[in-house]
Amino acid sequence: MVDAARRSLGPVGACLPVSFTKTPAADLQRNAVRRLEGAGYQAIWTNEVIGKDAMVQLAVLLAATERMAFGTSIANIWVRQPQTLHAAAAQLAQAFPGRFVLGLGVGYPQQAAAVGREFGTPRATMRDYLEKMSEPTSPPAPDVTFPRIIAAIGPKMLALAGEIADGALPFVQSVESTAQARRTLGPDKLLVVGVAIEANPVVSVVVDNVNQHLAAGADHVTLFLPIETDFAAGIDQLEQLAPARVGYANSSYSTLG
Repeated sequence: MVDAARRSLGPVGACLPVSFTKTPAADLQRNAVRRLEGAGYQAIWTNEVIGKDAMVQLAVLLAATERMAFGTSIANIWVRQPQTLHAAAAQLAQAFPGRFVLGLGVGYPQQAAAVGREFGTPRATMRDYLEKMSEPTSPPAPDVTFPRIIAAIGPKMLALAGEIADGALPFVQSVESTAQARRTLGPDKLLVVGVAIEANPVVSVVVDNVNQHLAAGADHVTLFLPIETDFAAGIDQLEQLAPARVGYANSSYSTLG
């Protein structure tokens, strides 16, 4: 499954622009991912917080594209019960085979408090959530597999990702941290790295940074614009940084479309 995910994601993806103050219309989002697919991105990622359902969003976007993979960066564990998340993720994996990766994150104590739950310790909370995802439900979830990766920065969460998940998703870390994450996970786990880029970035700087993370052991690097970047402007920037345009290492796209 990890090898299949590596092929599906490709080396470079992008996070849709994140805003906590507005939600782009569905038609704008559909058009955006079609543009990014045409520009050579194999994978798009989206965030989730209390009040935003990434599973619904990705169902819309998966249906709007032909081959692009999608992932959550991250699905927030306080948004829904673990069995419900498993069922939703399995439904997407069944409907769109090989095109969905579930990234999970423990979030923040304030998010747990917002839904009346105890945050606990991050590692124990995440372990408990992953274990409960496999508990039976009635009706049962679709019997399909899909990659599960954990948002992890520190060594303890990385070790947990290597133990009970299919990989890890560290965000905004140094190239040295990516190399350390690969050593911690070993060769058989999926390593997705989020790289922050500035507004109106220098293309050569972004390309060099991405290539360094890939060389350090990342299977996939996803580009992350500053929070509250205008959605339309952000899509324009991501299109200009697409694999088909700028020549990232190991890119499977050489021409537009």
